[in-house]
Amino acid sequence: MSSIPETGQAYTLFKSRPRSLSDLFFGLSWLALQGFGGVLAVAQRELVEHKRWLTKEEFVEEWSVAQLMPGPNVINLAIALGSRYFGFKGALVAVAGMLTFPAMIVLLLAILYGQVGHHPAVAGALRGMGAVAAGLVIATGLRLTPALKSNVLGRGACAALGLLAFVGIAWLRLPLAWVMLALGSLGWLLAWKRLGG
Repeated sequence: MSSIPETGQAYTLFKSRPRSLSDLFFGLSWLALQGFGGVLAVAQRELVEHKRWLTKEEFVEEWSVAQLMPGPNVINLAIALGSRYFGFKGALVAVAGMLTFPAMIVLLLAILYGQVGHHPAVAGALRGMGAVAAGLVIATGLRLTPALKSNVLGRGACAALGLLAFVGIAWLRLPLAWVMLALGSLGWLLAWKRLGG
């Protein structure tokens, strides 16, 4: 099941890959169908732990790039994953896998919500789901912290940047784009200096 490592990439002994375009399509469809309220936790579990298409370090790197690009993070991640294994066709199949079945479900739920959305119980249930989604994101972040030990900045600097991002966005309510631009630039500068730039 392990694949041949490409030059410069860190692979584990058990690294795997999608067997075909249909495997990629249905694997990402399954991931997307589990991602109600946020797909980060599900993406990490499916792509790193279950399918082993990415290592923890690769997932952190790919997710970071996906967040910086315009558009939905998980779609950007899927495009990178599909392109990595199957080129342009893989990128297209990955997007189709992420969107086809969830789009059908969302359309059905929108019709249903139009019928029952005015009930207070529905509004309360949606607020409760939001809290659960936030907990999943925090748990996934904590689960991925071991991948930071190989980061050039080290765990301390990564934790400081993460804390600054949390304070800027959650407490100070600064625009996400400005926080990402400022802290991303700072992180890039620190990494460049530590690499001897």
